[in-house]
Amino acid sequence: MSDTQHLTDFSTQVRRDILRMVHAVNSGHPGGSLGCTEFFTVLYQHLMDRKPGFNMDGIGEDLFFLSNGHISPVFYSVLARSGYFPISELATFRKLNSRLQGHPTTHEGLPGVRMASGSLGQGMSVAIGAALAKKLNQDNYLIYSLHGDGELQEGQNWEAIMYASAKKVDNLIATVDLNGQQIDGPTDEVLSLGNLKAKFEAFDWDVLEIKEGNNIEAIIKGMEEAKDRTGKGKPVCVLLHTIMGHGVDFMMHTHAWHGKAPNDEQLAIGLAQNSNTGSESDY
Repeated sequence: MSDTQHLTDFSTQVRRDILRMVHAVNSGHPGGSLGCTEFFTVLYQHLMDRKPGFNMDGIGEDLFFLSNGHISPVFYSVLARSGYFPISELATFRKLNSRLQGHPTTHEGLPGVRMASGSLGQGMSVAIGAALAKKLNQDNYLIYSLHGDGELQEGQNWEAIMYASAKKVDNLIATVDLNGQQIDGPTDEVLSLGNLKAKFEAFDWDVLEIKEGNNIEAIIKGMEEAKDRTGKGKPVCVLLHTIMGHGVDFMMHTHAWHGKAPNDEQLAIGLAQNSNTGSESDY
C-alpha cells in the first residue's frame, strides 16, 4: 500500500470516528473536525518526528498543540489510532468521568494532550513557550500548532505573534485552519480577518499557503516546505484553506454544523459517504 493510500484510508476512518462520536452523545463539533481530518492525519502519520509512548516534557521529539480545542473529535481519533491510548476509549467521548472531554484537558492525563484548550486564543502563546523551551534545552525539534481562523479574533494571539517574530522563534510552525466559518456565521460577516497573509508578514513571519487543505498530497508538500523554512530566523505560518464539514456533503460550506450532532439518519448518510475500505475498523 502506498503512503498516500494509507493516509487516505486513515482519514476515512477518522471521519467515521468523528461522526459516530458526536452522534453517540448528541453533542460536539463535527464541522471543523471533518475539515481538519487530512491535516491531522498527515501530521501524526507522516510529518512529525515523535516518540512512541508519551512523556509530557517532550524532549527529543516534535510536539503539537491544539489551540481550537472544540475540534477534539478529530484530535482524539487521530491520537487513539496513532497509538496514544486505546481506540475503544473513543466510545467514552463527552461522557461523565471520561478522559475525552468536549475540550481537551490535561488533569485526566490523556496521552498526547499537552494543554487544555477550552478557552480560545491561548494556544499560540503556549506553543511559543514550548518552542523557547526547546531552544533553551538545545533540543532541535519542532513545535507545531493549529488555530482556528475565527479564533484569531482574540487579541492575545497578536501579542504572541508579535513576540514570536521579535524573539526569532524559528522552530515553530503555526497552522491556521482557514475555513471561513465560525459558530455565529461566516468569519467575514462576524468580524472580518482581512488579509491574514499580509498581517502575518507585517508581523515578520514567514508565511505560506496550502490552497487545497483537504488534499493529502498538497498538505504533505506544503508542510514539508514549511519544515524547510524553519531555523532561518522567523516563525513560520501555514494558512490552510479547508472546507468545514469536508467529506459529508450536507455538512460542507456552512457554519450550521460547527457544533451540531447528526441524527440517526444523517449519521447513516455520512458513514455511507465515507465507507471503510482500508485496514482500520470502527471502535
